[in-house]
Amino acid sequence: MDIKSLLNQALKSDLVKQGTQKLSQGSSSLSGLSQGSNGKSSSKSTLGAFGAGAVGGGLLGALMGSKKTKKMGKKAAGIGGAAALGALAYKVYNDYQSKQGQTPNVEQAQFDENDSNHSVLILRSMIAASKADGHVDEEEMAKIEQAVENMGADYQLTKLVSEELHKPLDPSEIAQLATSPQQASEIYLASLIVADEQNFMEKAYLKELAKQLNLADEVTYQLEQQISG
Repeated sequence: MDIKSLLNQALKSDLVKQGTQKLSQGSSSLSGLSQGSNGKSSSKSTLGAFGAGAVGGGLLGALMGSKKTKKMGKKAAGIGGAAALGALAYKVYNDYQSKQGQTPNVEQAQFDENDSNHSVLILRSMIAASKADGHVDEEEMAKIEQAVENMGADYQLTKLVSEELHKPLDPSEIAQLATSPQQASEIYLASLIVADEQNFMEKAYLKELAKQLNLADEVTYQLEQQISG
């Protein structure tokens, strides 16, 4: 499973809950799911019996903690996948520019769903936002890394998740990933999906992230409206 596949499957209704239920059974259960009937490791067996969406949802559920999975599932339901998330964020910012009477940079304004950087951007943003409340400690990191290994993730995904988990939380570093205002909107929207605005620490993180991304209040408001309710 690669990064794009994980995000496309995970950003769908109910999959976060399904995956988290499987992950809560423990690493031994996950290990069994990653083996075929002959006892040999098989990522295809994992995805066939478990479902790629539930695996992806399980990873994101583990990142966020069980208390958030229901809320995240509702937020993600209206998105549909990594490309849809990116396209939506781009549209919100481009609409804002038009209302301001600004002429957008044509190259920046166009969303390229075939650009793999979008998936990396979204996943890094989600992992960072998930750490904002401090629930991802060393023990939790080990569980998540084991889950990634058991799901048959490819090397790029395994390495990315591990690196992002162990980094100190720094909204300015995440903001620096954006190469355009549209990508800044994409980062903020991805972060909104996993962050709980009712949690003081996560709310503070989102506020600082928006500041570092240099997003106008109207843009952040419109992005928040996309996943509200």
